[in-house]
Amino acid sequence: MSLEQVRVTRYVTPLREGGSLPGIVEGDDFGTYVCKFRGAGQGLRVLVAEVIVAGLAERIGLRTPRQVVLDLAADLARYEADEEVQDLLRASIGLNLGIDFLPGAFGYDGDLAPHAEVAARVLWLDAFCANVDRSWRNPNLLLWHDDLWVIDHGAALYFHHAWSSGVGDADRFAGQPWDASDHVLRSYRGGLPAVDAEITGRLTEDDLVDVVAQVPDAWLEPVPGAETPDQLRTSYVEFLAARLATRQWLPMAGAA
Repeated sequence: MSLEQVRVTRYVTPLREGGSLPGIVEGDDFGTYVCKFRGAGQGLRVLVAEVIVAGLAERIGLRTPRQVVLDLAADLARYEADEEVQDLLRASIGLNLGIDFLPGAFGYDGDLAPHAEVAARVLWLDAFCANVDRSWRNPNLLLWHDDLWVIDHGAALYFHHAWSSGVGDADRFAGQPWDASDHVLRSYRGGLPAVDAEITGRLTEDDLVDVVAQVPDAWLEPVPGAETPDQLRTSYVEFLAARLATRQWLPMAGAA
């Protein structure tokens, strides 16, 4: 099942976070979205990671904002006064990632006692996907209507950034340990065994296939040995399935 496609009708304002410069946009479905632009410096693989990890989050019982594909036309840039934003819009003509804007949401402030089981679930997701970007510097967690939401997954699945010379070794990623020492929720490691047992019983390779299938063809850049979108999807599933079959990556409750 592919993501819904929405046409961007208006660029509203930038969100100046790091170098990616995401922006708030409106769509022809009257929705408001955080747009992650294909023309940003991190490249298309960041968008791929966003889609895959958000899909996995939903399948293991976490809340993450709805995603759509945002079709951005060339004429949108002419109405933007900021030259930096103009350049970004011109570089992003075509299909971009849209994430539902959650009005009134606020960032994680350090108290998740009512959400301890959810916090352990977030830890499991980040360990499985090798996400290195959920620290105190950048928690990437929102509280909205008293629920915890996970956002910004682009720093996960680091392995695909090494694919320029060809798809690598899935078994190497499968056994790669994950360091929880800098994670904003590391104090909830005690809940990992129960969460892991529950997720192991529900997450299957079919789920991995379905999640990867949501990535648009236009974001799957060919690499040696995987020149077509379907071949690349197969590679992503192989890497994720190999990791799912092991537990060397799962931090123990007593680890740092």
